[in-house]
This record gives sequence, C-alpha cells and structure tokens, in this order.
Amino acid sequence: MGNYFMGLDYGTGGCKVCIIDEHADVLAYAYRQYAILTNQDNYSEHKATDYWPLTCDMVKECIQKAGVDPKEIRGIGTSSALPSLVLVDREGNPVHNAYNLMDRRADKQEKWLVEHVGVQKIFELTGNRIEDHPILVNLLWEKENRPEAYKKIYKALTIDGYIRLKLTGKHTAHHSAGTFYGVAYNLRENKFDEKLMEELGISMDLMPDFYRCEDIVGEVSEQAACETGLAQGIEVAGGQVDCNAGWIGGGAIAAGDVQMNIGTCGNIGIVHEQEEFFENMFNIRYTSDCTKTYITVTTTQTGGQSLRYLKENFGDLETAMEKLLPDFDAYDYLNMEAEKISVGSEGLVVLPYLMGERTPIWDNDARGVIFGLSLYHTKAHLVRAMLEGVAYALYDSFRILKDSGIHINYPLVMNEGGAKSRLWRRIITDVLNVPTVFVKNRVGAPYGDALLAGVATGYFKDYSIAKEKTEYVEPMDPIPENHEIYMQYFDIYKSLYEHVKQDYKALSKLRK
Repeated sequence: MGNYFMGLDYGTGGCKVCIIDEHADVLAYAYRQYAILTNQDNYSEHKATDYWPLTCDMVKECIQKAGVDPKEIRGIGTSSALPSLVLVDREGNPVHNAYNLMDRRADKQEKWLVEHVGVQKIFELTGNRIEDHPILVNLLWEKENRPEAYKKIYKALTIDGYIRLKLTGKHTAHHSAGTFYGVAYNLRENKFDEKLMEELGISMDLMPDFYRCEDIVGEVSEQAACETGLAQGIEVAGGQVDCNAGWIGGGAIAAGDVQMNIGTCGNIGIVHEQEEFFENMFNIRYTSDCTKTYITVTTTQTGGQSLRYLKENFGDLETAMEKLLPDFDAYDYLNMEAEKISVGSEGLVVLPYLMGERTPIWDNDARGVIFGLSLYHTKAHLVRAMLEGVAYALYDSFRILKDSGIHINYPLVMNEGGAKSRLWRRIITDVLNVPTVFVKNRVGAPYGDALLAGVATGYFKDYSIAKEKTEYVEPMDPIPENHEIYMQYFDIYKSLYEHVKQDYKALSKLRK
C-alpha cells in the first residue's frame, strides 16, 4: 500500500497535473494548453467548458504514468491563476466563457466604485487597492451588461473553484482567493462585509463557502470518479492561488522568503506576517498558515506572455522548425539569438504593457511601446528588449519593497515559466541587483498543490518537506557594470511612461 497525492493547477495559458509519493517525489506530470480568447478589446477569456475534459485526460495520463492504484491517492489539491471567474448556474454549467487574469473590461465599474465607495475605504477593508478585475467588480459588469444572463448565475467561482465543484459537487473558495473577490472581502477577518455587499447590490447567495487552504472541503464524487479514473471518496483540499502553490512548491515557507515566477504574468512574492499592507501591491493570505501569514505580490501583467506574443506573431520560422525537429524549442532559439545582443539592446526600450499594467502603476489603458527602433535593429534586438522591459517592470515594484525595509531572505528564488531562460535570469539578476538561484525541480504549482493535499490529509505534518526537497541551482550574482547600464535605461523606461500615459487615455477613447 502506498500514499500518493495529486495536484491540479490552472494557469492563464494552460493546466497541469502531477502525482507525488509520500516522500514528496514527483511520479508523473501532464500539461495541456488552452486558447486565450481576446475577441474584443480588453476581453481575455477561456472556454470554460474546456477545463474539465482536459482535467480528465491529464488525470488519466498521470495515473497511468505513475503506475499507482487510484485508491491509494489520499488527497487532491487545486489552484488557479487569479483573478479568474467562472459563473455557473444551479446545475453547475458555465453561464459564459471564463474570465482570466488579463481581462480588463470592467473599467467603468471600477470608476463607479472609486466615486461611490472610495479608494481608502476599500483599501482599509480589503488590504488591497481597487482595480477593475476582482470578481465583485466583474459581477457588477455582468449585472449591468448582461442582466438576463446575470439572473441565471448561481455561484461565482474561480477556475479552481469550478474544478472542485466538478470533483466534489460543492461550491467552495479558499482564503487566498479572498483578495481576488475584492471590494467587500475583509482580508484581516477572512469574510465579506455584508453591509457593503448589500450596498453593491450583489447577493451573498452568489458567493461560495470559504475555507482555509488546508481544510478538507469534500470528496471525489461517484460521477467525478467515473469521468477521471480517480477513486470515489478521495479527500479534496480547500485550494490556493497559483502563485502560492508555485512558491510553496519552491520551498518558500518562512517569513522573508522571496520567490519569482514568470508565467503569463511576472510575479515576485515576499512572505510575511505584518498587517501594514503595501498600497500598490497585491496582499494575499499565504498557504503556509492562511490565518496569520500573508504574501505581498508584485505583478507585471504580461510577463511570459510578452515572449509568447513575440513567438506566436513574429516567430513563424521558429514555430515551423519546432514542428519539423522534435528537439527544437522556439523559445530557446529566440533566447539564443537575443543573447548575442549587448546589454540595453543597443538603444531599444520596450514598455511591455500588452494588456495594461498592474503594480506599481495600475494603468488599465497602458499598451506596449517600442522606443528607439531603427533600421539597424533586428528581431533579436526586439526579443532582448522585451525581456529587459519585463525586468524593468519587475524592478519598478521590487525597489519599493526593498526600500520599505521589509525583511527579505536572499537569494531571490526564480521558479516557473520564463525563468528557465538563463538569459532572462541574467537580465533580471542584473536589473534587480540581487543574487538569484533557480529551482531545479520546476513542476511548479501542481507540485505545491500536491504538497497541500499531503498537509490537508495529515500525511505531511507541515510544509517543511518542501524546503527539504527543493534544490536550488545556477546561482547568479549581479554584475555591477550591467546594473549601472540598466539603471540608465530604466530611467528612460520610467520617463517614457510619464510622457505617454496621457496619450494612452486618448487612445483608449478612440478604441471604444
């Protein structure tokens, strides 16, 4: 008899599943990509009905690869990129496409909240600034723009909440998702302000039941077992936001631990226990103890997505070669070409705001800018400039955290996604001017979810096993002369935004 644990994670670009054993070793992993639908300006969606069939396929694949008896899987943990939103009817069917974290449609509703509720009141309650994409803001948009469909909504779930519904038949959310419901969610008390909900005109009936991340919220149902190949009765944990899952999996379990991942977004997170929250950052309940521990997160909206955009729109040759040569990786080739370009991309600066920007500027209207382009510049220059632009965006927030005096345990640990690019890690190390290391085992968020399942079911006493199992490799120290050059370009980066930010607003009006 063995003891195994499964993790399921849903990002913006795709979903992942893994199985680990009682020693926290990975036995199997599966990944599926799904389409990001951007059919209207400021919309970014998924086809919500794709999530479950892909899950069933991945679960079956992992069970087969691991060679385990499904009856020996003791628990399942889940996570998803947030904010996200899956609106379901009473039968559990999606009412619309799902919102993913790049969606920016609710600008009007955000402005209404600023005027009628107030920035300071929302920050004092939620520990976070008001923006256009918490779930409650999107519900206001739905109520105003699709009133007939709004009447069909039974619950407002995150992507991982929808998956737990499919697994257990229960409508649930976890405390680390509270930040992303937003507006009326009291971060310190882990509950909604019902008076404010009433003022917003949003019924509490639309909210799922909230749990601690490590609570057991249900068991795999007979129907879910039949569709996935799992055993009926497997316990399902409360879940967590995907950045928490990735960082737990990378060994971030103590106050001061700091990690970065470059998935669709680019995030840096610092674990802490202080309740003096940063106004320009995300402040989230952290999985290691979601009753008293927080993580402050910086976010550049299109981190790894920036490189994916270049590959999909300007990398036809590299993409074609991927199909012809089984060992060829288009991203590796783009990085190899960009590595030939010197620091600063020979006078090319990119503002990587392809879908607006979050921390620290919080500008929904911001869009990408390529500055300094000449006939001399090549695609390789553009790729490197994009990598540097994302690094500048990360630094813009990170310097605020550093200057605040918050305790940070160096080195900065680089984890998922685009962090596998050695060039990108070198650029980020030099721009941020801090030592960095790289996680060798980069299964990422589903690994953290499997660890959560082990803790929730009591087979792991705590998350210390994550630190024990994580191996950090390829340490880098910043190169002072590179940092000095980058800071000169960073000054241009900041000045450039100041010059065009009013033009962004004018352009936004023309797009509508």
